[in-house]
Amino acid sequence: MSREARKAAAVESAKTGVMSHRQIMFVLVGLMSGMFLSALDQSVVGSAMRTIADDLNGLELQAWVTTAYLITSTISTPIYGKLGDIFGRRQLFIWAISIFILGSVACGFVQGDPNGGGSGMYELAAFRALQGIGAGGLFSLAITILADVVPPRDRAKYQGMFLAVFGTSSVLGPLIGGLFAGTNEIMFISGWRWVFLINIPIGAAALYMVVNFLHIPHHPVRQRIDWWGALTIVVGVVPLLVVAEQGRAWGWDSTNSIAMYVLGALGIIAFIFVERQQKEAALLPLNLFKSRTFTLTTILGVIVGVGMFGGMMSLPLVLQIVYGATPTQAGLLMLPMVLGMMSASILSGRITSSTGKYKIFMVAGTATMTLSYVYLGQLNTGWPIWQVSIGMVLMGLGLGQMMQTLTIASQNAVEAKDIGVATSSSTFFRQMGGSLGVAIFLSILFSTIGNKSTEIAAGIKKAIMANPQLLALPQNKILTTQGANLADQVNSDSSFLNKISPEFAAPIKTAFAEATTVVFLSAAVVIVAAFLLSWFIKEIELRKVSGMQERAEAAAASHG
Repeated sequence: MSREARKAAAVESAKTGVMSHRQIMFVLVGLMSGMFLSALDQSVVGSAMRTIADDLNGLELQAWVTTAYLITSTISTPIYGKLGDIFGRRQLFIWAISIFILGSVACGFVQGDPNGGGSGMYELAAFRALQGIGAGGLFSLAITILADVVPPRDRAKYQGMFLAVFGTSSVLGPLIGGLFAGTNEIMFISGWRWVFLINIPIGAAALYMVVNFLHIPHHPVRQRIDWWGALTIVVGVVPLLVVAEQGRAWGWDSTNSIAMYVLGALGIIAFIFVERQQKEAALLPLNLFKSRTFTLTTILGVIVGVGMFGGMMSLPLVLQIVYGATPTQAGLLMLPMVLGMMSASILSGRITSSTGKYKIFMVAGTATMTLSYVYLGQLNTGWPIWQVSIGMVLMGLGLGQMMQTLTIASQNAVEAKDIGVATSSSTFFRQMGGSLGVAIFLSILFSTIGNKSTEIAAGIKKAIMANPQLLALPQNKILTTQGANLADQVNSDSSFLNKISPEFAAPIKTAFAEATTVVFLSAAVVIVAAFLLSWFIKEIELRKVSGMQERAEAAAASHG
């Protein structure tokens, strides 16, 4: 089908609100290409960050690079949702991709400080913030556009394709990131810079796909822009995200942390006040929460967001520290979780489409996630990799049932005109839950390791008594320089574990494995709360028309 024919078909669809399967597949190609751009970037950059920080002489500043991206991508999510309702989602999606590419180019050519001042890391943080502004729209707009063109009853089976994009990127990301980070130069440019520059051809391809295939009608919504809501959500959310990322280093009861708590609370109070005044024009209309199903589903999303990061961030660390895997190998070893997530998503999507039932997957998904955490809570250094993989599969099966179901339930609980803000709001709250989860579980993990310093020292002393000659080996020099601070060394750079003698590494790995079991069991408690809440969510019958069709019918009725 030519470009002109696709546009003609889109014009016809605008009248009826109905799209053919062929048209929907063309739209999906555009959406998935944009989502792949964002999803791949996150996993690629994460695996190469230590190399980047070393080259820019700012290892201690790398957390700010992550924080800057997290802040802008999170706060821009609800803003994209509202602006998409007003100006059209296709245009906003193109802008989001363009901003992301621009930020990628800036990151790729950031300049370091040859004197070791770390200014390059500050520049990188600023440009990652620019990238985050684009990334905030890539996921939420894609999910919303899918809701526009596909009825809730059929949406689940299409959303499985989106999870396939994330699954693929989670496997490819560490491989690509490891390759670039481990290469000195590619085409006369430092290898790690290609971590960002690779987004240029991928982004160009995504833009081509979106411009040519993503043709959807837009019914303008005449509303003023809620600038005060945008300002107050920044004041409320940014301090909380900053303290979530930096609180462990500052101390949760430090002056800096308390200042962030107070500022965030004031911002949230101001945001609620402004949104009440804005009513229908609000960035996050409070009338959405009149729906009991939307409210409880949003709360469930926050709890799941908190709990899932107990495993999502612990498993790669276990694979690297306890089993000695490289970041690239750890990405491949996470494949069982990805396969579990994709298979559960596809199967639950097909069942939802054929039966119209979705609540069962909230209950079964949280139950399966709980089982996976309880199982992984028994982990020890004697487990072979295949035993860990069982836990990964269970976790993937739980996540695969939950993630798309939460989105569908939120979208189905509101009117078609509110799908944009409902989708962006549920995504926003889930991201906030994820940020909180990272802060909570990293604190649990590293405080538990710190408390095991005595056990680590006793284990190393026992190994020295059994074989004193080992201490004289060059690779074991760190034992004499760090002494009792080995637990702290694990927190900052665990690579020494792959170099020292196995007899000395064993007690440290044992302590780390025991610390992660505390994290897994703590996460299980959180997910149990989600499991109990899922029983109280009222299942609303899934609509059989798309959001676009509903709006087309409403527009025809108003003109009739």
